[in-house]
Amino acid sequence: MQPFDLALIWAVIIGFGVIMYVLMDGFDLGVGILFPFAPDEASRDTMMNSVAPVWDGNETWLVLGGAGLLAAFPLVYSIILPALYIGVFLLLAGLIFRGVAFEFRFKARTSRYLWNWSFAGGSTVAAFAQGTVVGSYIQGFDTANGVYVGGPLDWLTPFTILTGFGLVAGYALLGATWLILKTEGNLQAWAYRLATPLLATVLVIFGIISAWTPFVDDQVRERWFSNLSLIWILPVLTLFFAYRIWRAVKVRSEAMPFVATMGLFITTYLGLLVSRWPYVVPPEYTLWDAASAYNSQLFLLLGLLFVIPIVLVYTAWTYWVFRGKVRADAGYH
Repeated sequence: MQPFDLALIWAVIIGFGVIMYVLMDGFDLGVGILFPFAPDEASRDTMMNSVAPVWDGNETWLVLGGAGLLAAFPLVYSIILPALYIGVFLLLAGLIFRGVAFEFRFKARTSRYLWNWSFAGGSTVAAFAQGTVVGSYIQGFDTANGVYVGGPLDWLTPFTILTGFGLVAGYALLGATWLILKTEGNLQAWAYRLATPLLATVLVIFGIISAWTPFVDDQVRERWFSNLSLIWILPVLTLFFAYRIWRAVKVRSEAMPFVATMGLFITTYLGLLVSRWPYVVPPEYTLWDAASAYNSQLFLLLGLLFVIPIVLVYTAWTYWVFRGKVRADAGYH
């Protein structure tokens, strides 16, 4: 008998990496989604400057989660990647276009509008692709003997399209509350005006997804409706955070809308995990079925115990250095 359940430890690490990515990269994707609707070009400069010092560091968590998933649960890669090739390609393409836009937009003159659309389009496509991946995970994958046997477009269904739009709206809300925190004047007032309609949109879409999900899979329906248990505190907390966002925007609080929106994402994420636990490739394979060899997991874990604290420290240091309000004339050039 092994002294530690390394599969469970790795599931916690990867789960932590995923939610860190969603929170960290979510707000700068949200800023990109809102980019075309900004009041003017100076506002767009400020919006980009608000995320320029941190956006590439935020994606560290995506690399950490993806690499950890490959190392600890190789079966997940062998099944999910063939099922989501097109969706993952769109995700990576969107992130590439957004990254290139950071480098070229401030240096461009006549072509700046193209880089504006590159930044906005890349952010929106990446967010939508992430949402469809989440929807695909909820609805499950067709497998046989550890191999994906479905079609290349099985990931694109009405349900996953809805989850895609839901994440786009959620990231836009996260971006708007980030702008409330980091900007001032007309741009901050514009972000305040956007926050409440975006919150209403998120609640409507998430409500439809929540009502639809039990009909997508019998296991999910059994998990939530077989008995009233403690997991029902998650939707209650979600509604509480939604109220906190609305209230904080109404009283013109600057930090609370962003903090409460992160809380909204965390409780929604926990609800997703509870719905599918312990399946990493639903509806058949648990995290123990998909785990790599114990010694392989142990060797990689020892290295990761040094990496994660370093990532956390430099992330915290970066946000501390670039704390405070952002102006259009000071930032990324």
